[in-house]
Amino acid sequence: MSHRIALILMAAGDSTRFCASANIPLKKQWLRVGDIPLWQKVAQDLSEIYPFCQIFITASESDFLYMQTISPFCVIKGGNTRAQSLRNALRFVEADFVLVSDVARWDIDKAVCERLFACLDNPDFACAVPFVSVPDTTFYQGAYLVREDIKLIQTPQLSHTQTLKQALDSKDFSDESSAMHTLGKRIDFVQGSAKLSKLTLGEDLHNSNLLPPSKESFCASGFDVHAFEEGKPMVLGGIEIASPIGFKAHSDGDVVLHALSDAILGGMCAGDIGQWFPDTSEEFKGADSKKLLTHIYTYTRSVGFEVRYVDITIMAQIPKITPYKQRIQESIAALLELPKARVSIKATTTESLGFIGRKEGVAVSATATLGYIQWDSILR
Repeated sequence: MSHRIALILMAAGDSTRFCASANIPLKKQWLRVGDIPLWQKVAQDLSEIYPFCQIFITASESDFLYMQTISPFCVIKGGNTRAQSLRNALRFVEADFVLVSDVARWDIDKAVCERLFACLDNPDFACAVPFVSVPDTTFYQGAYLVREDIKLIQTPQLSHTQTLKQALDSKDFSDESSAMHTLGKRIDFVQGSAKLSKLTLGEDLHNSNLLPPSKESFCASGFDVHAFEEGKPMVLGGIEIASPIGFKAHSDGDVVLHALSDAILGGMCAGDIGQWFPDTSEEFKGADSKKLLTHIYTYTRSVGFEVRYVDITIMAQIPKITPYKQRIQESIAALLELPKARVSIKATTTESLGFIGRKEGVAVSATATLGYIQWDSILR
């Protein structure tokens, strides 16, 4: 095969139906297959079928930076609709032809792809799509339909790049073939496959042969320091501390939750709290660190991780931490939906040494252990 073909994998959806039906916050594109997310597995499987000259993955705005950090492929920020996400990716396509597929059709059928590529031999090629027939009697708006005339369209779909760009200019479409059809272009239909059924609901995984997630654990640390400042409330671990001084900080200065947030972000290779909530932004001025940690925790779950254990050491000459340790433990356990037995809170002084010993501030070291959500035991 000598045709220059680019690949676009659509992975910018919010998985609303999947999450609701499965009753878990994990988006389907982030199901871990062994040690990689589903979107990466699908892209790798497709790249083994054809030597694509370009490979793009579309990502939602919330996933974009994280996917960029861990993806071996080029990540493009998607839009509010599938068509907008596709338009965004097409701006970067230089190849003559483009294969577009959806991460929801994860079980790639090589034979279907080969049938699509064979259509490129047609001199007036514009678009080729796989389809399957309707096996059941079909009734619509008071009449029975001739099911032999009905085609259920699947992806991946192969298109002439410039023609597809032109077709998508007019409005949003649910797929490439419907856009091409509005231009009056010929659509080449090839036999699809039951393997290409969409992963839409949690129950769709019941009979899948997806490799279960790895049971590997990831341990990472976080560290933070804040100086004291008079006239501010002191908050540690989400608990107000009786103290005449608080912390000098852009947010509420909860040094415990800041260190813990960094540890969790480190466990998933997602940067640090300064990247997520920059102190140059007015949005986070005086922010409640419990809300910041909750945001990070929710995102952690949505991309396939669970927090399994945290260990925190608070280094302070003042205030005395011991009277608050149990409340801090309970606060963090509630924020991370963990039993108290998995939240360790320790306190120490520096024996009057350094800035801590001089009663100038507090430092905190945190360690978090993460693992992949074992979706196979939940959904199968």
